[in-house]
Amino acid sequence: MKDEEQNEIEQQDETLYEHHKFEAGPGQNPLRVDKFLMNFIENATRNKIQKAAKTGNIYVNEEQVKQNYKVKSGDVVQVMFEHPPYEFLLTPENIPLDIVYEDDTLLVVNKPAGMVVHPGHGNYSGTLINALIYHFENLPNNSSDRPGLVHRIDKDTSGLLVIAKTEEAMAHLSKQFFDKTSEREYVALVWGNVEEDEGRVEGNIGRHPKNRLQNTVYEGDEAGKGKPAVTHYKVLERFGYVTLVSCKLETGRTHQIRVHMKHIGHTLFNDERYGGEKILKGTTFSKYKQFVDNCFKILPRQALHAKTLGFIHPKTGEAMSFNTEIPEDIQACIEKWRNYAKNQKEVL
Repeated sequence: MKDEEQNEIEQQDETLYEHHKFEAGPGQNPLRVDKFLMNFIENATRNKIQKAAKTGNIYVNEEQVKQNYKVKSGDVVQVMFEHPPYEFLLTPENIPLDIVYEDDTLLVVNKPAGMVVHPGHGNYSGTLINALIYHFENLPNNSSDRPGLVHRIDKDTSGLLVIAKTEEAMAHLSKQFFDKTSEREYVALVWGNVEEDEGRVEGNIGRHPKNRLQNTVYEGDEAGKGKPAVTHYKVLERFGYVTLVSCKLETGRTHQIRVHMKHIGHTLFNDERYGGEKILKGTTFSKYKQFVDNCFKILPRQALHAKTLGFIHPKTGEAMSFNTEIPEDIQACIEKWRNYAKNQKEVL
């Protein structure tokens, strides 16, 4: 009987799919596993996590645990279910694409703000990948089994992405991004007056120890907690309390520009995740507060646009470079700040 029960358990284990996997960092203080997962999983609710624990879907170091288990440094936490993660159940969707360039090897798309690049927790439809697999058949998978994707940009960042249409293009383009030979330039509006006309930000980027939905810069003895990252910035225009900058990526870490600019004291304008939705510079006058609130309404997202993308064509060897216009919402916000700065000078 015991052997039969063991076989049944093994068969059940074989049907489980890993939905989330996290390793507790070296500085992790003992924390209940349900609270630990709340910090890690975007859009998760306490109720859902507690339900997963009650149904035996939470594992630590490959053993089932209850919701009151205390996670400690080095623990590997997994959330397992009997169905595959929804992000792997890809459904083609007839979503229009803004295609800047296309040939038989690749295409370059201009992603609008608000569109998630690939399905993930809480975003299982309406993504760029849902659109791509509708419009194009047999796109090659990247190392994360995501069709066509060579790189990605955040949901509320607009701009250019290159998509591979063949296995050869995927390998060639991915290597260019890995070798840092691709060209990626962003335009950002940041809080504060950036004093240096241009500069270089270097700092290893890793998950924030307290807010797991943020990344942060690790330096000195803690540098090993992050991955090397380098951003080059150049001032395009100053408006007093905010500055328009160009940022070129030498590496491509998650949230890199958002993290690096905050690190040097210039959080992106209206970047809610990193505190940029607050008035970080300026006066206490109610009229100024109203002006900034109006800017937030015009631009209800972080002020970041992937403007330029350059790479070597995998098939022809030709150097290719693409540029896009700054979107209307960012342009309108810039224009308001430009007029504000002009009026301030006239008053002075």
